[in-house]
Amino acid sequence: MEHRRLGRSGFMVPALTLGTATFGGSEEFFRAWGTTNEAEARDLIDICLDHGLTMFDSADVYSAGRAEEILGHAIKGRRDRVLISTKATFPMSDDPNNVGSSRHWLIRAVDASLSRLGTDYIDLFQLHGFDAITPQEEVLSTLDSLVKVGKIRYVGCSNFSGWHLMKSLATSDRLGLVRHVAHQAHYSLVGRDFEWDLMPLALDQGVGTVVWSPLGWGRLSGKYRRSNPIPPDARVARTADSAPPVPDERFYAVMDVLDALAEETGRTVPQIALNWVLQRPSVSTVIIGARNPDQLRDNLGAVGWALDPDQIARLDAAGAVTPIYPNWHQAGFHRNPQPV
Repeated sequence: MEHRRLGRSGFMVPALTLGTATFGGSEEFFRAWGTTNEAEARDLIDICLDHGLTMFDSADVYSAGRAEEILGHAIKGRRDRVLISTKATFPMSDDPNNVGSSRHWLIRAVDASLSRLGTDYIDLFQLHGFDAITPQEEVLSTLDSLVKVGKIRYVGCSNFSGWHLMKSLATSDRLGLVRHVAHQAHYSLVGRDFEWDLMPLALDQGVGTVVWSPLGWGRLSGKYRRSNPIPPDARVARTADSAPPVPDERFYAVMDVLDALAEETGRTVPQIALNWVLQRPSVSTVIIGARNPDQLRDNLGAVGWALDPDQIARLDAAGAVTPIYPNWHQAGFHRNPQPV
């Protein structure tokens, strides 16, 4: 397993991370992702460790904390062999204080995650979303204090816009507080908005990208194409309200190239789609999901090889989207380097 530096920190992470949104399935939304129980999770983690994948990502809202509990039980007795990342910000109850990034909630959320995970520290703690109400000074000073007492090692964020992340980084720099070293962001061959602002920001500011949904909400699993469109009972269809929209023609254009490259390389469609993401600028680690050992082993086959420049260019062209303003205008000013 290749290891990469997380942003400008000295922390090395595996190129692939196992996501745990499939663990538990105790709520309708997450049941569509998976219902992995403790025994099944332990088997998946065994396979991961055998292949050098040592990082596992979770969140307090995944099945209302059940995913963290299952992960904690599955790694019991081998905490020193694994890296844990988890997240908080989204509401965990109707209590108006059990949400966001206030000092009150972050301290409680971290303590609750530590209890569910059965550990005394979190390797990477991420804000799951931007809290526009709580001042960044409060957010970052709280995270700084949690690092200083040893409850978390590194901090990051997820689903921030460019100005959200830059505001946070500027606050850290101004006050000498802990800085985000990671941004967990949505990015795939069929979801490339990340390239417009967030990727250049990550490269400029030294923030490592932790990619979620690299298979485009399951579209690039290899099951769907022009001849076999996405059925109504598929996860992407059942969770359409939460899934990023992708025009059918763009999806099919990408799949046409993926199918051609699968024939050329002897790799599977998911392996090729994941390998493309792994080669993008700023990417530190890519979160993969798996409901069963076969799916996991296939995804693990995305590392240890690389698409050649021509193959990457063909995929780039198939999934290309005209950027929003002012990005399309700025692209014409060749004095400014483009990240991709």
